[in-house]
Amino acid sequence: MITRRTLQSLLTCLGAFAWLGCGSGGSASSSQTAVSAPSAAFTVAPSAPVASQTVTFTDASTGSPSSWSWTFGDGSTSTVQNPTHAYTAAGTYTVSLIASNTGGSSGPATRTVSVTSASAALTYPIVDSGQTKCYDATGELAAPVASAAFYGQDAQFADHAPAYTLASDGKTVLDSVTGLRWMRGPNTTLAAPTSADKKTWSGAQAWVATVNAMTYGGISDWRLPTIKELYSLMNFRGTDPSSYTGTDTSVLTPFIDTAYFVFAYGQTSTGERLIDSQYASSNLFTLNPAETGYPKLFGLNLADGRIKGYDLIMPGGAEKTFFVQLVRGTGGYGNNAFTDLGDGTVRDAATGLMWTKADNGSPVTWQAALAWAQARSAARHLGHADWRLPNAKELHSLVSYANAPDYNGKPALDTAYFTCTGITNENGDADFPYYWTSTTHAGYSTTGSAGSQAVYIPFGRALGWPSSGWVDVHGAGCQRSDPKVGPPYPYATAHSVTKNGTTSIGYSFGPQGDAIRGLNFVRLVRDAP
Repeated sequence: MITRRTLQSLLTCLGAFAWLGCGSGGSASSSQTAVSAPSAAFTVAPSAPVASQTVTFTDASTGSPSSWSWTFGDGSTSTVQNPTHAYTAAGTYTVSLIASNTGGSSGPATRTVSVTSASAALTYPIVDSGQTKCYDATGELAAPVASAAFYGQDAQFADHAPAYTLASDGKTVLDSVTGLRWMRGPNTTLAAPTSADKKTWSGAQAWVATVNAMTYGGISDWRLPTIKELYSLMNFRGTDPSSYTGTDTSVLTPFIDTAYFVFAYGQTSTGERLIDSQYASSNLFTLNPAETGYPKLFGLNLADGRIKGYDLIMPGGAEKTFFVQLVRGTGGYGNNAFTDLGDGTVRDAATGLMWTKADNGSPVTWQAALAWAQARSAARHLGHADWRLPNAKELHSLVSYANAPDYNGKPALDTAYFTCTGITNENGDADFPYYWTSTTHAGYSTTGSAGSQAVYIPFGRALGWPSSGWVDVHGAGCQRSDPKVGPPYPYATAHSVTKNGTTSIGYSFGPQGDAIRGLNFVRLVRDAP
């Protein structure tokens, strides 16, 4: 029987002080509110990817999940909260997420991802760089997780994987990503190329006529490739041999897929350097630079992994010679199709990439560039959460060779769509920046790839100090590499230039005294087919 006194005591416990618990100790009740299982949800970006494009899955579950189980519909799975995945083939895939916490597991949330063929969707698909290793500021690194230092580099995002097919006669190679067909090497014999196969600029024109007259590989419309077409062959699994002092090239990796293309390093037996494996493009400079006054062309060095401007006349008066890798195609590859979306972004329908119209506005180290991209994504900069630092081949797709600072005062960029922060360079001149890529320019090492350099592309002058002053030795729109850390550099030569009352300090290093900065600018990219 409940007495009045007992009932009054019970009401007190259920009143304003019930949270303290009922009992002599005043301790909290042992009965706790049950934790509910979460409800799973997620978003997909891009929602209609092309094959080999990186897709970002972002958890949007409610109920504070602590673990995630993803299936991507192609046999692949993940347990990270916000995974990325690339589908290798076109098709329709059902993606599923189950979110869990201490209260249990959600039901599966599902979404369908429709993947289309890359070649059918794009006119300028960027062939993947080929880089598979991750690096910190000095060497190789286990792939960092999201939000960790050095996350977001080249090897962590997949583009359109190279898809080469060797012709039955072994003479030509079809790249089904770009639609371009290539001669397998710079000669018609399929033997390893030698210095005898190199051509002067006029010799290259004659070589085109010779090969077409032969109907080589059943084709009579071979031509010199543009630098953008030639750069599609670049493979950043290669290692720069500049620090290698030996002659055994079997320990080196060139910047082209030798399973399909015939390649050779420079012949040291004839006085060449190992890195003397430069390939000619059809892109001549828009003007003759002040260094020598000789015409230059943009060439690709597949031994050391760089684009640079080469004088057509060598010191002493001899003509420069190049390997010549002829191509066959419509000539449309490399043409952009920009649209200013009016929200601070520019979409390129040709490549399937979206860019920030503006850069970051200040020079930073490579690590800071990667971190800045992560921070912009976390803040949903311009409405998107999947910004990243572009790889070398993606950034190169923006280069406009119609512009150059010494030609028309513009950066090597389509200024109708993009802005470019102005700088004062090492010579005290108004100029435009070098821009970081997410690609490491790996060097030769006996203990694994050395990783202290990252690839950059200058949209202003690519300065060097070859003899007595700073000049644009490589050309706006070339591709070089820079230390991942900022100055000073004790191994480099410091130069002081005073102009208009202001003193500029710069560092030069290498055969042509390349200006090394270590602090470069950032322009972000995301996939948006």
